[in-house]
Amino acid sequence: MPERLQLLFYDYVGDIVERRAPHREAHLAHIARWKDDGRIVMAGAIGDPPHGGVLAMRVDDPATVEEFVTEDPYNKAGLVKEWRVEPWTVVT
Repeated sequence: MPERLQLLFYDYVGDIVERRAPHREAHLAHIARWKDDGRIVMAGAIGDPPHGGVLAMRVDDPATVEEFVTEDPYNKAGLVKEWRVEPWTVVT
C-alpha cells in the first residue's frame, strides 16, 4: 500500500558552507528529535558543495512541516533562502 510523505525542500544561501558551522550542531539535533519520534524518515543536503536540503517527513498535515522550519536553527540564522513542501506518494 502506498505511503504518503511530505518532502521539505530547502534552498540555502550561496555561502552556506562558510556560515553554517555555528548552527550545524543545533540543526542536526533538531532533525534528530523529529527523526527519533518518527516524523522524519530521512534528511540530507543536496549538491556538492551543498545548495539545499531535502527532508522526507511522515506527517499528515503540511502545516506541521512549517513548525519544523520555524524551529530550525538554519532558518532562524537566515541560512534558508526559500523552502517548499511537496506531497510524495511512495509506492516502493
